[in-house]
Amino acid sequence: MELAHSLLLNEAAYNQLGEVQKAEFIFDWLRYLEKLLLATSRSDVKEKQKTLVEQLLSLLNSSPGPPTRKLLAKNLGILYSIGDTFSVYETIDKCNDLIRSKDDSPSYLPNKLAAVVCLGSLYKKLGRILANTFTDTVGNILKAMKSAESQGRYEIMLSLQNILKGLGAAAAPCHRDVYKAARSCLTDRSMAVRCAAAKCLLELQNEASFMWSTDLDSVATLCFKSFEGSNYDVRISVSKLLGAVLAKAIISKHPGAAPRQNIRRVSLEEVLELLGTGFLRGSSGFLRVSGDMLKGTSSVSRDVRVGVTQAYVVFVSTLGAAWLEKNFAAFLSHILSLVSQSHPKVTQTQIDAVCSRRCVSFILRATVGGLGEKAQIAAAKDICQAIWKLKKVVDAVMSDSNLETRLGSTDVAASQHMLVCALQELGSLIHSLGTTAAPLLQDSSAGILDSVISMIPHPSVSVQLAAAWCLHCIAVASPSYLMPLLDRCLERLTILKSSPEAVTGFSFAVAALLGAVKHCPLGIPHGKGKIIMTLAEDLLCSAAQNSRLSAQRTQAGWLLIAALMTLGSAVVSHHLARVLLLWKCVFPVSPKDLETEKSRGDSFTWQVTLEGRAGALCAVKSFVSHCGDLLTEEVIQRLLPPLPCAVDLLTQLSSILKTYGSPLKTPSLVYRQRLYELLILLPPETYEENLSAILKELAADLTAPDIQVAASTFLLPPLCHRDDLLLLSPLLQETDHRFIEEQLLLCNGIACGSLEYDPYSIYKKDVEGDSVPKPLPPTLSVISAAVKLFGVVCAHVGEAQRLLTLEQLLDSIKHTKGTRQQVVQLHVVSSVSSFLKYVAGSKRNLGPEEMRRPALALVMGALESPSPLLRCAAAEAWARLTQIVDDGTFTAALAQVSFDRLKSARDAVTRTGHSLALGSLHRYLGGISSSQHLNSCVGILYTLSQDSTSPDVQTWALHALSLIIDSAGPLYYMHVEPTLSLIIMLLLNVPPTHAEVHQSLGRCLNALITTLGPELQGNSTSISTLRTSCLLGCAVMQDNPDCLVQAQAISCLQQLHMFAPRHVNLSSLVSSLCVNLCSPYLLLRRAVLACLRQLVQREAAEVSEHAVMLAKDSREELTPDANIREVGLEGALLTLLDKETDQRLCHDIKETLNHMLTSMAVDKLSFWLKLCKDVLAASADFTAVTCVDTMQEEEGDKGDDASVLTTRNDDRSHPFTNPRWATRVFAAECVCRIINQCEHAHSAHFDIALAQEMRKRDSRNDFLVLHLADLVRMAFMAATDHSDQLRLSGLETLLVVIRRFAAIPEPEFPGHVILEQYQANVGAALRPAFTSETPPDVTAKACQVCSAWIASGVVSDLNDLRRVHQLLVSSLTKIQAGKEALSHLYNESASTMEILAVLKAWAEVYIIAVERQKTHRQPLKTPTCSEESVRNGSHSSDGLLDLVLTDLSTLSRLWLAALQDFALLTLPSEFASQLPVEGGAFYTAETSENAKLHYYSSWALILHATALWLTSTGFVVADPDEGASNLSRPVTPTSMCQGSSSGATVKSPEDVYTDRFHLILGISVEFLCSLRSDATMESITACLHALQALLDVPWPRSKIGSDQDLGIELLNVLHRVILTRESPSIQLASLEVVRQIICAAQEHVKEKRRSAEVDDGAAEKETLPEFGEGKDTGGLVPGKSLVFATLELCVCILVRQLPELNPKLTGSPGEKATKPQMLSEDGSKLVSAALIILSELPAVCSPEGSISVLPTILYLTIGVLRETAVRFPGGQFSATVAASLQALKGILSSPMARAEKSHTAWTDLLRSALTTVLDCWDPDGTHQELDEVSLLTAITVFILSTSPEVTTIPCLQNRCIEKFKVTLEIKDPMVQIKTYQLLLSIFQYPNPAVSYPYIYSLVSSIVEQLQEIDKRKPEDATELQVFKEGIKVLEALVAVAEERHRAQLVACLLPILISFLLDENALGSATSIMRNLHDFALQNLMHIGPQYSSVFKSVMASSPALKARLEAAIKGNQESVKVRIPVSTHTKHSGKNSSIQLKTNFL
Repeated sequence: MELAHSLLLNEAAYNQLGEVQKAEFIFDWLRYLEKLLLATSRSDVKEKQKTLVEQLLSLLNSSPGPPTRKLLAKNLGILYSIGDTFSVYETIDKCNDLIRSKDDSPSYLPNKLAAVVCLGSLYKKLGRILANTFTDTVGNILKAMKSAESQGRYEIMLSLQNILKGLGAAAAPCHRDVYKAARSCLTDRSMAVRCAAAKCLLELQNEASFMWSTDLDSVATLCFKSFEGSNYDVRISVSKLLGAVLAKAIISKHPGAAPRQNIRRVSLEEVLELLGTGFLRGSSGFLRVSGDMLKGTSSVSRDVRVGVTQAYVVFVSTLGAAWLEKNFAAFLSHILSLVSQSHPKVTQTQIDAVCSRRCVSFILRATVGGLGEKAQIAAAKDICQAIWKLKKVVDAVMSDSNLETRLGSTDVAASQHMLVCALQELGSLIHSLGTTAAPLLQDSSAGILDSVISMIPHPSVSVQLAAAWCLHCIAVASPSYLMPLLDRCLERLTILKSSPEAVTGFSFAVAALLGAVKHCPLGIPHGKGKIIMTLAEDLLCSAAQNSRLSAQRTQAGWLLIAALMTLGSAVVSHHLARVLLLWKCVFPVSPKDLETEKSRGDSFTWQVTLEGRAGALCAVKSFVSHCGDLLTEEVIQRLLPPLPCAVDLLTQLSSILKTYGSPLKTPSLVYRQRLYELLILLPPETYEENLSAILKELAADLTAPDIQVAASTFLLPPLCHRDDLLLLSPLLQETDHRFIEEQLLLCNGIACGSLEYDPYSIYKKDVEGDSVPKPLPPTLSVISAAVKLFGVVCAHVGEAQRLLTLEQLLDSIKHTKGTRQQVVQLHVVSSVSSFLKYVAGSKRNLGPEEMRRPALALVMGALESPSPLLRCAAAEAWARLTQIVDDGTFTAALAQVSFDRLKSARDAVTRTGHSLALGSLHRYLGGISSSQHLNSCVGILYTLSQDSTSPDVQTWALHALSLIIDSAGPLYYMHVEPTLSLIIMLLLNVPPTHAEVHQSLGRCLNALITTLGPELQGNSTSISTLRTSCLLGCAVMQDNPDCLVQAQAISCLQQLHMFAPRHVNLSSLVSSLCVNLCSPYLLLRRAVLACLRQLVQREAAEVSEHAVMLAKDSREELTPDANIREVGLEGALLTLLDKETDQRLCHDIKETLNHMLTSMAVDKLSFWLKLCKDVLAASADFTAVTCVDTMQEEEGDKGDDASVLTTRNDDRSHPFTNPRWATRVFAAECVCRIINQCEHAHSAHFDIALAQEMRKRDSRNDFLVLHLADLVRMAFMAATDHSDQLRLSGLETLLVVIRRFAAIPEPEFPGHVILEQYQANVGAALRPAFTSETPPDVTAKACQVCSAWIASGVVSDLNDLRRVHQLLVSSLTKIQAGKEALSHLYNESASTMEILAVLKAWAEVYIIAVERQKTHRQPLKTPTCSEESVRNGSHSSDGLLDLVLTDLSTLSRLWLAALQDFALLTLPSEFASQLPVEGGAFYTAETSENAKLHYYSSWALILHATALWLTSTGFVVADPDEGASNLSRPVTPTSMCQGSSSGATVKSPEDVYTDRFHLILGISVEFLCSLRSDATMESITACLHALQALLDVPWPRSKIGSDQDLGIELLNVLHRVILTRESPSIQLASLEVVRQIICAAQEHVKEKRRSAEVDDGAAEKETLPEFGEGKDTGGLVPGKSLVFATLELCVCILVRQLPELNPKLTGSPGEKATKPQMLSEDGSKLVSAALIILSELPAVCSPEGSISVLPTILYLTIGVLRETAVRFPGGQFSATVAASLQALKGILSSPMARAEKSHTAWTDLLRSALTTVLDCWDPDGTHQELDEVSLLTAITVFILSTSPEVTTIPCLQNRCIEKFKVTLEIKDPMVQIKTYQLLLSIFQYPNPAVSYPYIYSLVSSIVEQLQEIDKRKPEDATELQVFKEGIKVLEALVAVAEERHRAQLVACLLPILISFLLDENALGSATSIMRNLHDFALQNLMHIGPQYSSVFKSVMASSPALKARLEAAIKGNQESVKVRIPVSTHTKHSGKNSSIQLKTNFL
């Protein structure tokens, strides 16, 4: 194929190819040529133009296929438009000659057609250049049309369209001729020709003004004619034409400056009148009233009416939304008049009426639905006015009750259909407006609610149901109206019990409102169920009292019960017993009673009885389907007894019908339907003994139907395979017009579904959102239910009966004739299919072999039925039969039958049926195992698919082939190449008029691509040929005019892109996607979005760029709806999301946008934020925003914010016009997502200083923090909207903004944060959420935002904080009354949610206030804080606490109550009986399940706050109002354990506190014990913090200390938390609690020891009992020991961080295997915390106990030291080393070491530990990894902290001294400094036995070192420091030395010091270090001299040189006294500081 890619055709390569390849080659070359011509320079083209033209023209004669001729023509046009136009006339002549040719042979036809297409293309491209030739050309074409066949007429029409397009106004001379020709084509018998003619006329009307002026009527009549017998495509094309022409007639009032006289003006009324004529009288015209019209027999065919309906919609959408807003009232009255009584034709039968109403509803929905929200509100008011007008008519008639005149009833009937349409549209409008409709519903002048309610008692049932449905929509849209409406209807129902209309009407309304409850998450109060149940019982009981009302009351009663069931088990369980009782009473007890009933009743009583029983069946069905969890064994047993009787009645129905005649016909049908529907839901085992009776009835129903017409379209689709339905009429596929197109599927005698056929469906969960339920008429519903039930029952009866039944069914088909036979066959085949489907699905078997024969015969008959739908169902059943039998030979035999029939039969019906049967066989048996089957199948289908005489056969055969390809998988590889070339050949040759063949070809190609899969990426020649062919096939399909074929092309390309992304040209794919983004075909839009969704997952940025590039490049306007050029693909998708109503599509759009956002939002930040802002701002009320913003500007706003605010006046730039609330909610969610995306990106997004700096460096840098003003503004706009969902999203956005930006400082005002300037916005956004009418979920969310805002610390000034704080205070007062006082609009759990949200918000604020107060208290101790900042800070933090303290007493009471509720709710189910009957403080018993969720989300913070509050009281003061509150509140924690709340037994404060303590502890332990996987981190943290707070005060500590089991329990729970949660913060918090528990235990032990000593003061010491763990034996029992539990936990932490501590890992204990390591910061903290806990443990033990614990503790402590002693620069310790030294010190100085019972053991163990530390040094000392200083410090700790006998034994002492010696040798100054400091502390040790050996051994080396420094003179500060430390050691020695040695030491010291003194000359020029030394030496000398004067003098005397030097120095010093003072103070300080710093607190 590469050879095809050249400018000229490569003829050498071309001639070598076979026929099929030639066609491919040519097509590929032409595709390439088209791109190449546009890219080549003009001169190059001219050079080769002659040859090219010749080549192209020669192709004209080689009979090119349809796609090729189209491309050929396009290329000719492009070639002439770029190159010279000399030879164009020749070309035109050649084409004309071809067309004139007399050759009529089929082989010559393609050449003629190609010539026609070329002419169209040339004129379209070159236009007026060719104006002088066009009359001949057009004449020639029109002449040719007279003799042309359908393809010719089709191409000629399209060609004329192109000619008209190219010439524009210049074509005027031919307009009339073209018009005449197109008129005849518009009613052509070929549908494709009609479509083409419509397109041609649509082009013509642009210039030909006569079409929309003088000939307007005839154009309209022509279109109406064209609708007759049309298909969907024709209706779309012609309605587009008609709508456009009529719209043009209205718009073009002034054609040009000089008004030409012949154009008559057309008014809106005339145009509507014209359309109305079509709707009402069809195509028979207005004047020529035919005879049958006068007789009143003809009715308008449905397709005309549907076509006209679509034309109305096109007409309005062409004129635009603004026009509709202006003229809506006139339009509405016209549309409603279509179904008024003035046109009795339209509504003469109920069937007609229902269909016409559907059309009217569709027009209203499609036009009003597209308006913006404000316009929709206005439209709703207009509709309401219309309803009021109609109501007056009804009222007049109703009041005139004495005149029982005919006139009255016709008037009522007249308005009923108008009312139904008006009410349904009003409902749909309000439903789509959602809560934005609030102003409309509140507007008393419109009186929406009153008007709807006034229609409920209307005499017509249809109107009653429509009004009830409208109420349902209002309730779903605005849940706050649900309760008031329900109350109002219940009240009317109770009052007007004696009016039959009111009883039915208001029962419908109540049922519809109950059905709305499941759409309202906040629900209704639980008690309503009881009221409704009582009312229903009352209606049922009083039904018999008044015969005028009995039918209505019975129906109403059961309807209410059935609707009540939808509220779910929580409500129904309370009324179940009463319902079951009613159910039992409604049927007679025994068959005998049934007989007596039959003998007694009359027609009316039977009517009422059947109505009642059908209602009861419906109620039970509703119960079974909505309350499945209540269906226990026991309940099922109580449901069963009436069933046999119900079945008995079923068998008697026919005889009852015979007796009483037609009045019972409908009730008996409805009864059958209800019974069947209930039985389908029940398990078949429950009615086993009635199975055979039921089966007989079903068989009778199916074979003796009342229906005269076969309504296959409602029965069969569920029984066919989804994919096979694509073969059938496109009407079965989903389209935007499905609502009206459905009626065309049913034959004229059958009605479409409508609510009045089954009032019980009004409460059902509707499938399609806002559209009205559409139950079918009972005659159809019964059959549909019977078919379903037959499948179940037939599978469960005995085999004999099953066989008999099937044979009976087979006979029944044989014995009927004509249409009747079709009906019976349809029903029988449906039921057998249903039976086979059920058997296959439930894995049962068919039974004995003889069963196969009747089943096969039934299916075979249907396979060859003329109804395509029946053939489809039969093919499916045929395959299921083989699946069930599951026997290879049977399967083979069946396949053979099909093969034989296909070979012999010549008729299309048999061929289509059997080819699909083969495909289905494969589908269910996964590629029939033997490959010869596959080969023969494929062979036969190949042949069939090339049968060009019958497109149907081709379509079905190709579809079957696609199924085989799909199921054969890898087995199909051998057939891939031939199949692919077959597909390509057909694609290139099948005429475009046979779109269905192309669709099947597309499915085959798709299946092939899937089969090849990832292999398509390969590089071998065979694979690349296949790939090229696939791409070629896609290209052909993309050019196909049929939208569904284009959809196939897109999904094929999508598959290709998935498997071989590099080979799909993304830019051309994206361009075709963008062009079809707003296609009128739903399936094409779906394909586009499915593909986009896949593309953006991988290449979002590329897709977006291609789309924008395409929009900029495209010369032709892209689809007008998608404004990609301005707002990019993302904006176009958002616009589409706003207009689209299809749920699946909307979901795909959102997914696509989410993927794009995830991958691109950070890079295109401004763009995305602007999109969201435009959507949110496009409909916001700007008044509110403005006032806040101006306020801010005055407060001194920064420039960029000001500019943001000024744009609001500029409305022109809005790319989005009035987006709906759902789109705005999505935009707000996008804002949150963008913020989250930025979190994972650059840190500058949340750092304003950095962002501004990077912005300066490169202006393209863009960061989120720079858009903060926009973010706040968007959140504000959303949070203050009318729509509740949007308010929730806005508050969520605000919350995210506060959390992410609260901590960012404002660089221009230090000490402030950037969010501070937006406090007015935040306050204004929150305020509306606290008004009384706000729903609880919004208030709850706002509380969360309030607490986050207060807690964020953004606002430090108390007065500013008060604004938001005040909102919380107001909500607190509101909830104080508890569950009783809150609104009765919603379920009780909603008020629980609100109360808990408020309490949680307060808890968060209180926790933060306490924390701030703590942090501000701490810095007060250090004097470094400047006074002022402390004053300010503490002011705000304590201030916040003060704000809370005012309400704290109330809060604490409510918090405790909430915690107690939570504790009760979390009890396991076995304690249910002990729970309080009336519920808790904030929940009611009935709604406890729903309430649990709210408690789960808020208990943790409340627990933490309560613990903090109890801590703050210190558990010492009882509540002042404790006694009082006991009386005022039903349940408070004080009355928790009392039997009565009378307050008689008032508890002591001690008991109250114990209860509270256990409440908090219990909740925490229960939660931490069983951490659910969904437990949030914040709950766990809050829970641990609560425990910490609790153990901060002595009283709870004493409780824990004294109850050891409790302590152990807590430790085990914490151990589990540490094991299961990896988060360091949680582990640290847990360790803190562990530490507190150990402290509590220590305190307890100390306390016991102390009290024992006090008590036994006189007794002997020995008799004291041992306190602490391990008592006298020292044994610790796991599970019973606190210490053991703690050790387990600490080991767990340490080994996790340092696995080397585990001896199992390292081989043997204490062995050094690895280098020391640095831990992460979190790891260090955890290890340090664990070590501190370990060091506390000995204090909890008895002396014996301490001995058993000590080795473990020492091992771990020294282990940590060994593993983490890393050398640090500057000689510091790592955190873990510091902690282990600290712990070591704690352990060594434990009193146990000195206690007599444990002394010796401790001494031994400590010696071993010291040995271990000494062993840490490398034996050879060469390769030392560990930090010597850490180890030396550890040794020093041992020396100083233990009793002397541990360290003074010679072997240890010598090793220690050795280590010091070695360390002193190390040259590192930092090590030396540290060593000196350690030695200093040892030398000063008071016990000479310890210190002297070190002094003797080490002094000499110290002195040597100092002398060396003395010689060398220090060079830098560290050496100076070394020297100073050395001198300090010597001075200390002097101090501790005995008298006799002192002189010697001073004599050593003085020369060293004096040698550093400088005289006055040297002092001036000395370096700062020398000077520093000089000062230090002098100071020390001044200090030593007086102290040891005698020695001093003798030294001076013996060395005159020293004396002289000293004197000089002193003299020099007095000179520079000014300098000296500051220097010396400084040195003194630095010395002191450093020693403090280095010595830390280990020693």
